Amino acid sequence: MGWIRLRALLLANLALFFLFLVGLLLTGHAQENSELADHGQPSQSLAQYAGSSSFGEAVFENWESEFLQMGMYVLLTAYLLQKGSAESRPLEGSVPQDEDPRRHRNDQQAPWPVRRGSPVVLRLYENSLAIAFGLVFLLSIWLHAVTGARAYSEEQQLHGAEAVTTWQYARTSQFWYESFQNWQSEFLAVAAIVGGSIYLRQRRSAQSKPVHAPHSETGA
Repeated sequence: MGWIRLRALLLANLALFFLFLVGLLLTGHAQENSELADHGQPSQSLAQYAGSSSFGEAVFENWESEFLQMGMYVLLTAYLLQKGSAESRPLEGSVPQDEDPRRHRNDQQAPWPVRRGSPVVLRLYENSLAIAFGLVFLLSIWLHAVTGARAYSEEQQLHGAEAVTTWQYARTSQFWYESFQNWQSEFLAVAAIVGGSIYLRQRRSAQSKPVHAPHSETGA
């Protein structure tokens, strides 16, 4: 099997990410220059806009919500059930993910933390997916606050008001409005895939039950 075929799912998503990031950059640049022109300000080059607080805020406020969604999804699917959903654990019994990794210390193919890691390292590793998403979420919400404060201050100064600090901006309704408008849509999307996979099917998809499976069957 070819190298690309074995990694096609990740590569396709990364390619789409960069495509839409470029789209955000180009359209945001045009919008920013339009607003600057309305206020009699000089336009920005594309490179200037790419390093601006406006572009940073647009990027990080979305990353914030995406990593919150994925981190919570990892945790919620570890403990909560949904009858009939392909996204749920089985209603009864255990799954391979439940098995204690300490029983596999002698498996030569097991990851290094399982084979040789200390108890602390292994404890971190067995929760590393949720931890990683949580850390990137915290980083993203901080970067959203930093870039948002700068963009907000620039807007305030255009109207003769004072600039704000990152902490002051994080306490404004605008910061939380930007966060909540993204967070609500992320959990609606999760609810849609959890509920939709009970009754709807997509042949060949790992996110769907087999097309012939009954609605009451839980898990993939």
